Amino acid sequence: MKKNVKPVSEKDSPALEELFIDSLKDIYWAEKHLAKALPKLAKAGTSEELKAAFEQHTAETEVHVQRIEQVFELMGKKAVAKKCEAMEGLLKESDSIKDDTEKGTFVRDCSLILAAQKVEHYEIASYGGLRTLAQKLGLDEVAAILQTTLDEEGTTDKKLTQLAESYVNEEAAQEA
Repeated sequence: MKKNVKPVSEKDSPALEELFIDSLKDIYWAEKHLAKALPKLAKAGTSEELKAAFEQHTAETEVHVQRIEQVFELMGKKAVAKKCEAMEGLLKESDSIKDDTEKGTFVRDCSLILAAQKVEHYEIASYGGLRTLAQKLGLDEVAAILQTTLDEEGTTDKKLTQLAESYVNEEAAQEA
């Protein structure tokens, strides 16, 4: 049974709102940089399906950036990005995968999928936490926006898993 929880107003919890805004700035940076990195991942891919998945996610990521800007606007705040150390590290790792795997191989595709799923899981955790904080702060419209993005991130993760399991991993296992 769900408890009736009274939303916390920003007057009641300025520290919680500050955490929310700081985390929003973090994911804003992350999404903006991911939008620049995904076309490079698409270009590095071997299979047309993986390339298409990265291209689709690039378009979705650009929408995610716009949604974050909408959240800032709803909160009466300027959209400002704060460097996201986690995403920076994940994107550096994806760059090293391109350098460490042979072009045109399914092993590279496996590696790219793994790197992309690490990014997706970071985003899922971030949006889930942000949505929960928005709910606690009584920001229902903001929570709904964040939930939409969270759902899309989960769908992308599932598509990557399906791609890996449908043939990419098998093809990679057969490469010399």
